[in-house]
Amino acid sequence: MIKRREFFGGLGSLVLLRPRAAIAESGRTFHLGTLTPIAPVTETSPTGEILIKVLAERGFKLGQNLTLEARGALGDVAKLPALVAELKAKGVDAIVIGGYPTAIALKGVGIPTVAAIGIGDPVETHLIESLSHPGGNITGISDVAATLSAKRLSLLKEMSPKLAKVAMLWNEDDLGMTMRYQASAKAAQALGLSVQALGVREPDDFNEAFAAMDGDTPDGILMVADGLTNLNRKRVFDFAAAKKIPAIYEFDFLARDGGLMSYGPDLSESFARAAALVSRIFRGERPGDLPFEQPTRYPLVLNLKTAKAAGLEFPPTLLALADDVIE
Repeated sequence: MIKRREFFGGLGSLVLLRPRAAIAESGRTFHLGTLTPIAPVTETSPTGEILIKVLAERGFKLGQNLTLEARGALGDVAKLPALVAELKAKGVDAIVIGGYPTAIALKGVGIPTVAAIGIGDPVETHLIESLSHPGGNITGISDVAATLSAKRLSLLKEMSPKLAKVAMLWNEDDLGMTMRYQASAKAAQALGLSVQALGVREPDDFNEAFAAMDGDTPDGILMVADGLTNLNRKRVFDFAAAKKIPAIYEFDFLARDGGLMSYGPDLSESFARAAALVSRIFRGERPGDLPFEQPTRYPLVLNLKTAKAAGLEFPPTLLALADDVIE
């Protein structure tokens, strides 16, 4: 005799398996695109591997019923419209993106778009109608910059109790990142900190930003992450280390790559949830009907090696809070 709990457990499994079986048996191949302002998200890149793994778990397997077209503007956002046209010509069924300029290039194009990272506040920038009902062709993972900015600054103050002035580096040509900077500046002022605003538009502008900090040294640095600042991150790491200025970054890969510390959304989670949204689009749901989701995990990563090289020391209270310490 089958117990009631076992029966319904088995029934639940069948409910989960049947849609996957239907996808596999349909004979259709689904075409996924990825597009960022920097390097392409391929099946072998860390976040690309997550996309492919989660889609496979949902019945969409690369080389069987799924193809991937990966594109990246390599820092030249002027190329994004042409790359969008390429992906459209390839007949992609959905595109996973990073970056506000990418979202702008895809808005209204008609291709279902899932934003995984770095588009700023999509309501404030008029990318979508609302988080609960985006409308149009874009959904994804939302930005909670105001909350995160206050937390990042409090962590920076934990690192440097005498923090009074914080320099903020951001891409002035990116509306999404400008609004993220504004949220950060507002959070700083609420904490009684003064802000040294260092907007950049191209790689040469970093020299001017460094010169400004040389002439008026801040107590800390917050870098707003986008294609431009990420591509020039090593220059920021080196400057901060040479001047012994504590700096905090928005994503863990920046701390793992040499930044002092980072606090922000877990990119593994963000791309896994982006893949789940893509699977729903593949099954016929419209992106405009899929609410934007918020990240749930925000790891604090500290780079002990960077701290030692710069002659800085993490206080025990901060080490105790860390999710990961790189030695």
